Amino acid sequence: MGIYLNQERKIAIVGCGAGGGTAAQFARKTDRKASVTVFEKGVYPQYSKCGLPYAISGKIPRFEDLIEFSEEWFNKAKIDLFLRTNVEEIDADDKIIKVNNNGKSLEHPFTSIILATGAEPSIPPIKNLSQGGELVKGVEIVRTIDDAKKIKSLLKPEKKATVIGAGLIGLEMADCLYEKKIKVTVVESLPDILSNTLDPDMSAQIKDQISENVDIYLNHFANEIKHENGAIKSVNIQDRESGAIKQIPTDLLIIATGTKPKTSLAKKTGCMLGKHGHIIVNERSETSIKNLYAVGDCTEYTDFLTKKPVPIGLGSVVVRQAIAAGINAAGGSYSLPSGVLQTRTTSIFGFEIAAVGPTLSCFDNENIVTGKFNGSSLPEYFPGGKPITIKVFVNAESGEIISAQAVGDKAAQRINTLACAVLGKLQIDLFKKLETAYAPPVAPILDAVTLACDVVSMKLNRKKR
Repeated sequence: MGIYLNQERKIAIVGCGAGGGTAAQFARKTDRKASVTVFEKGVYPQYSKCGLPYAISGKIPRFEDLIEFSEEWFNKAKIDLFLRTNVEEIDADDKIIKVNNNGKSLEHPFTSIILATGAEPSIPPIKNLSQGGELVKGVEIVRTIDDAKKIKSLLKPEKKATVIGAGLIGLEMADCLYEKKIKVTVVESLPDILSNTLDPDMSAQIKDQISENVDIYLNHFANEIKHENGAIKSVNIQDRESGAIKQIPTDLLIIATGTKPKTSLAKKTGCMLGKHGHIIVNERSETSIKNLYAVGDCTEYTDFLTKKPVPIGLGSVVVRQAIAAGINAAGGSYSLPSGVLQTRTTSIFGFEIAAVGPTLSCFDNENIVTGKFNGSSLPEYFPGGKPITIKVFVNAESGEIISAQAVGDKAAQRINTLACAVLGKLQIDLFKKLETAYAPPVAPILDAVTLACDVVSMKLNRKKR
């Protein structure tokens, strides 16, 4: 593919995940004449990492279906895409990017550059986890299509799998493995599952249900694996309180213990990094270096409520950052809100869960009132109603809704409504009066969202008296 070097604006993008690919698209939409070039170390163009567990389970028929924008699409959009290309250096002064493309060194000029280098799995210090610098056979991560293909190839009837980590990815993987008739064990070092998404009182009901299908060990960590002939046979886990060790036979060990940002290139270039190594960006996705932008898992941005820096890990936020970076790098003007809401959701073991804003443990001050409502998705008299639990957080001084969690039927839709309230800084006494749609086969007269707000409002008024 040719590079449009005759054009004045030259936008270079490092990484073609959701962040890099989206940034390229919006750069092209903003400036139809600019040169837009994407350098991707891997072999695939933009695809959905979030869909990997479902390709393993078979809900998504083929791994190729995860590819959202093909090489042909980028070509038609006049975006130059270089796969199997490693970016080795960025000269921010002379505006030259140095790359290695299949063993061939190239230099490419730029007027602006967008880093979308992503993250890599954070591997816990488990004894005997690797041999000769490689993970033991049967020890797997879930980060790329090739990772997922390898996991799927290992799934055989009567096999046993252990998942380390009970966050969103860990439990999504546990669910998918269970659907493949694999005996699953989940090990979590914290006292609760989904601790970054839900408060313990909200996650408890999910944990009880999941426990009917898989074995869960909370407050345990994996400290050693046993293997024979280079393949895993068991994992030892230790109780954090008693110190007791239990050996769990396993043929497959999935590590889902979070990620760490890939920012070595940014660091060498001189970008300002945060406490945990993420690239610091502003509402325009700008770094500390002029004309250098960054998006995605390699970055941190401000939390809308706490005003503290938070690492970016949600695909929905990555894409929004990329829109800003692409538009701004191409000469447009676009700003994100003054912080991320971290609106999140998933569906596991028949439960839909969703949340917006921080969990209770993330708030420093104690001036917060919460309320919870357990209800049904339909009027009590109408058959087919499904349970729904909503928890709402309010700032006791301002009366503004600041966070919410939901478990049950259409949890994501209800949290999306509450996300509007958080972004708009709506007061609870106004929002509880929200006129929601009603028809017996669709929804009750008063939705669980507003009824949860009624509970909080009453508690808040009692607190003020």
